[in-house]
Amino acid sequence: QVQLVESGGGLVQPGGSLRLSCAASGSIFSINVMGWYRQAPGNQRELVATITSGGSTNYADSVKGRFTISRDNAKNTVYLQMNSLKPEDTAVYYCNAFMTPWYRTTSNYWGQGTQVTVSS
Repeated sequence: QVQLVESGGGLVQPGGSLRLSCAASGSIFSINVMGWYRQAPGNQRELVATITSGGSTNYADSVKGRFTISRDNAKNTVYLQMNSLKPEDTAVYYCNAFMTPWYRTTSNYWGQGTQVTVSS
């Protein structure tokens, strides 16, 4: 069974930092794009950042210059370093990846989500 497991969420004061991690596990042949999305109460899920297997990145305008996405292909893990956090960054953050399990087709996978709360 292929799955994504996130960690690193929590409560932080405005201006603070958090680092999210997401590890893919299971019988994985390859992983293409990995990314982070977030969903605040009453809002739709939105893109935060993505990274390809080659390291090309893409960010939402609202997080450019504050968040950094990275990945360790050897560990099948993607990270999101979040600095200068604002109250409007409060949301459930979801890991996402296009993965190809052994002997199966490529599919889009989601983690269970981790809560990030920015508040004083």
